[in-house]
Amino acid sequence: MGGRSISRKTCWNFYTAFLPLSIGLVACCAAMELDESSWQADSRFYIKPPHCVDIPFALRLCNNVGYHKMSLPNLLDHETMEEVQQQASSWVPLLNKNCHPNTKLFLCSLYAPICLDRPIYPCRSLCTAVRDACTPVMEFFGFPWPDMLKCDKFPLDNDLCIALPNPNATQSTSSQELDVCPPCDNEMNTDIILDHLCASEFALKMKIKEVKKENGDRKIIPQKKKKPLKLGPLKKKDLKKLTLYIKNGADCPCHQLDNLNSNFLIMGRKVNKQNLLTVIHRWDKKSKEVKKAVKKMKTHVCPTFQGVFK
Repeated sequence: MGGRSISRKTCWNFYTAFLPLSIGLVACCAAMELDESSWQADSRFYIKPPHCVDIPFALRLCNNVGYHKMSLPNLLDHETMEEVQQQASSWVPLLNKNCHPNTKLFLCSLYAPICLDRPIYPCRSLCTAVRDACTPVMEFFGFPWPDMLKCDKFPLDNDLCIALPNPNATQSTSSQELDVCPPCDNEMNTDIILDHLCASEFALKMKIKEVKKENGDRKIIPQKKKKPLKLGPLKKKDLKKLTLYIKNGADCPCHQLDNLNSNFLIMGRKVNKQNLLTVIHRWDKKSKEVKKAVKKMKTHVCPTFQGVFK
């Protein structure tokens, strides 16, 4: 019994100090037997005993997280890897926005928890820091912070939990403080374009007639001609009078809109009867990434994750 406690403590100290970079942690924990009974954490129980599995490359949210094996079921009660990948994929576009340096640490501690002899949850302070920094960015896309990640569900810092590595790393951000409006800050990369396609409800190739500021938002009025790449909830008749908005985007820069003499690849979501712009790229005919992305759009199968954001 004493040897087991020391082993757990040694492994945990290593985990909290070096989680983002550690590769050797798995070796530290491999010798510890998993308890065959259900796990308990803060009065939560798992119906099935967990088992260790490799983190697949397809789980893009947790690529290069610093360890190679995770427990399944995870800490969000996902019992299959398919379910984990479907639900985790909804967060990949947010991860690309770098709203907080510990977003991956927080999310992967839940979606792909490291194999230990008991579940270790993120501390409430880690959840709060990520939530406060990322919620303003999520609001641009019409997404709330989901109920399944309410921070008061997680243990206080004086309990055994994953703490915030640097409490002063990032404060919450307002639209006035953003260097670029989040829908305008996107890398021209095929995989990232497809990630955003899956997180958006519609995608169009179009030209823009006019841009205005309205009630703290930026209002975008397209020209008549539009090529639908993904319609989602839109119907072809809706395209004639389509108006787009960058939510809370009146004051943050969007350099793509400085010169409207171009075609644009735009994506969006319908939220409360408004069509919110989620992504905008200049349609560069010479861009190999745009060509590859548009070609893949025809056959790309998006995961389903309706249960995440409610």
